[in-house]
This record gives sequence, structure tokens and C-alpha cells, in this order.
Amino acid sequence: MTKKEVSLGDNIKLLRHKAGWSQQVLADRLDVARSTIADYERGKTEPSIHTLVELSKVFGIRIDDLICKDLKQATYEIIRNKNMKVLAITVDKDKKENIELVDRKAEAGYLQNAHDPEYIRELPRIWFPSIPQGTFRGFEIRGDSMLPMEPGTVVICSYIEHLSEVKDDLTYVVITQQEGLVYKRVKVNRERQTLILSSDNTLYAPYEVDFEEVRELWQYYAHLSFSDAKLVFDQMLEERLSDIHQKVTAIYQKVK
Repeated sequence: MTKKEVSLGDNIKLLRHKAGWSQQVLADRLDVARSTIADYERGKTEPSIHTLVELSKVFGIRIDDLICKDLKQATYEIIRNKNMKVLAITVDKDKKENIELVDRKAEAGYLQNAHDPEYIRELPRIWFPSIPQGTFRGFEIRGDSMLPMEPGTVVICSYIEHLSEVKDDLTYVVITQQEGLVYKRVKVNRERQTLILSSDNTLYAPYEVDFEEVRELWQYYAHLSFSDAKLVFDQMLEERLSDIHQKVTAIYQKVK
């Protein structure tokens, strides 16, 4: 038995305990027998390449970290942030991940059941051309805080496994228990351990969310819009000009 085999078995056991799963729960997620999980953890057998890929998905960890690093000696965002759940996904007949759609009607249920494979299986699915390998999900955005991205637009997002992957000034769907599902431009404040969420509509003030509050994080990849973008932009411009006019008028009245 090699050191690598022992490390892999220990890592699987450690991650399973961190997720709060029994061997049977993990076996069900991988569609294998419970005894197979026990053999992996004892180092008696090694997972196949397909099973390694599935293990990396259910635990939210890179394959090379899973098989090459002693996770007892390492700190990972997925372990540190106890509120980020292990992601449930569905696949098609070719084992390619589906793109599930979370519309406004499903948002409340999604907050409570996003980690439940049965719930995710019931969500509608959408198809998007030329999408790369990875985990993607569609979210219907609401409100006017991200104009000219109008309410009702569906944003296609890729799953972010670790907070360390967040890039400043890009847009993300951020899911927290308190705020629910929001689509915002994000910056990381590592000193305060927070995400700063900003709207493209300047009428809305930025606000902060603690790392520990984040349940899921999805980075914008593309979007599906159902209205004329120019009309939306013209409307937004008109609203901003009207707001400027009102403020200038108020200042003039005070000076006068």
C-alpha cells in the first residue's frame, strides 16, 4: 500500500466527515455500494477515473488536491466556510451536466433545497450553445439594480467552488440566507472577510456580506434577454437624467 493510496482514503473519509455524511449517503451520491466507499477509505481499492471526477464534484475540490495533498494539513475554503453547501447537480444521458433554471417562482424553494438532488432534478433545464465543460446554472434576475440588464433576464453562470476564485469587479449571483438570490458586481475585502456587492444602477448603494453568510456563488458567463436592449438603455438614461434634474432643481431652490 503506497502513501498516495493511504492519503486518498484518508482524504475521502475526512471530506465525508466534514460534509456530515455516512458512508451510505456518499455511496448513494456516487451510485456505488456502501462497501465500495469503505474499501476506498481503507485503501483496499482505488476509485476509477470516473469516480474520482464524481468525488471532486460532490466535495467541491480539485482532483489533484484530492489525490495528492494531505487535507488534514491544508485549509480549504469549502471547509472553512461552513455555510457553503455541497452542490447537487444533474446530468444527461451522456453524463454531461445539465443547466438547471432557477426562475423567480423557484427562488424561495431553492434557498432551502439547493443541496437536495431530488429538488434539483425537478427544476426546468435550458440549453445554451457552445458552452464549455463545467457546472452552469441559469438564474432569472429581478428588480432594476443591474440596469441595463432588465428584470426577467436569465443569466447563465458558472459555479464558484472557493471564495479565493472571486475576481474583483466581475458580476456574480450571490446566494445568502438573509438576502436570498442577488445579482451584483463583487469585490473582495480580505481584511474584513466580506464581499462588497454593488449595483450597476447607481441609485442603489453598495453593501457588504460576510464570507460566512455566502451559501453559493455563481460567476456570470452569458445571458438571455427578452427585450430590446436599446429601449432599456434609453429608459435607464432618461431616468438618470430625470434624477439629476430633480437634484439640480432642489439645490437651486435651496440657493435661491
